[in-house]
Amino acid sequence: MVLERLREDIIDGTLAAGTQLSEVELAKSFGVSRGPIREALQRLIQEGLLRGEPHRRVSVPVLTKEDITDIYLARTALESAAVQSIIASGKAEETYKELDRNVRAEAAAEAAGDWQTAEKYDLEFHTILVAASGSQRLQRMFSTLISETRLCMGALTAGGARHDPKAPTPGEVTHRQISELIRDSDTAGALAALKKHFDDSVVTLAGRDSEGRQAPPAE
Repeated sequence: MVLERLREDIIDGTLAAGTQLSEVELAKSFGVSRGPIREALQRLIQEGLLRGEPHRRVSVPVLTKEDITDIYLARTALESAAVQSIIASGKAEETYKELDRNVRAEAAAEAAGDWQTAEKYDLEFHTILVAASGSQRLQRMFSTLISETRLCMGALTAGGARHDPKAPTPGEVTHRQISELIRDSDTAGALAALKKHFDDSVVTLAGRDSEGRQAPPAE
């Protein structure tokens, strides 16, 4: 209970970036001993949602543009490996069917203006993709990266960003395009589309400074 509550408070911005956490204060707040608090904090540090500092201080990380770029660099490598495994093992068609259900559900949520649900399906698309590889190690690494991705997205929303309900911008790679390339067993095309998809995400997420303001355009 402590772990889940702290995780959601970090991701949704209730515990803002830079907030320092105290075992004593958290134990009082939750009405538990310091043991469960300590275990939860260590787990969240492992997930990348908290950062351990000198003198045993723990705080919610302030993500820099370099952090965001690095998270998506790792995700590109990991999910590219998943795509290659899916196609090479002959699982392209069955994976496409599951991804397509997700894409349709995400589109329905967007059409209804339910951006919170659409965001859930957005992350679920990538969870399905990695799980379809059948690699337990890829899934284990992915669980950490997706937590850090949610932290990125939560920080963006907390900074005042809102989803734009308009159609994708020209050149933007969608989940539908990626899933169809996987269906067609087009490894090179799927890998290129996935990289472009993540490059687009980095531009969006890293285009804001640590206070959530829109960064000035590059000259």
